[in-house]
Amino acid sequence: MRMRRKKNLDSRILSHPNYLLFIENEEFYSKSESEKFHLLDTKQIFGNDNPLWLEIGCGKGQFAIETAKQNPNINLIAVEKISNVILDALEIAEKTKPTNCKFLNSSAENLSYYLLDGTVERIFLNFSCPYPKFTYRNRRLTYYRFLEVYKRLLTTGGEIHLKTDNQGFFEFSIQSLSQNGFILKNISLDLHNSNFEGNIVTEYEKNFSSQGKPIYRLEAYIN
Repeated sequence: MRMRRKKNLDSRILSHPNYLLFIENEEFYSKSESEKFHLLDTKQIFGNDNPLWLEIGCGKGQFAIETAKQNPNINLIAVEKISNVILDALEIAEKTKPTNCKFLNSSAENLSYYLLDGTVERIFLNFSCPYPKFTYRNRRLTYYRFLEVYKRLLTTGGEIHLKTDNQGFFEFSIQSLSQNGFILKNISLDLHNSNFEGNIVTEYEKNFSSQGKPIYRLEAYIN
């Protein structure tokens, strides 16, 4: 079911300049290659050169804001392509005032137009849409075309941390990551019944776990 567009959406999003870094509008796709670049100076944005973490598909921002709060010595950019959704995250950020968390309204495949290569220490993929139909597999955030973007963005030794409730998506991700040069570690087939410490529960995760669904998790890096 398609979400109804929020009233005064554009103006409400733009009313949060302290947390919104950039909006990728429809005009982006009609621009020339050189015109698409809007590289962000993260050192200037955050006022420091702390390690940069990235959450792709941040939803309403609960995970991003809490992660930033618990890790004051990192900077976090939370990415969400759906404007209707990122507005909720921006409004929550305005209330909670995180000092090391910003938001980017863009699609994952375009991140290299906004972030410099080799600058992201960690990428979070939390409960990404699994696109269960095989014909839509190229939309999955662990499909090879997205992994190529992540490879460019990650620092040497940088990691991807993935969580999902969808077994099919998890199995696809394991295969895709492995086939595209990533090494896997800390794989969990039932996160909430494991000895993993420090898990920050997302809004989706809380819902799925309450239904008795196991939460799958892995970490991946390029050697």
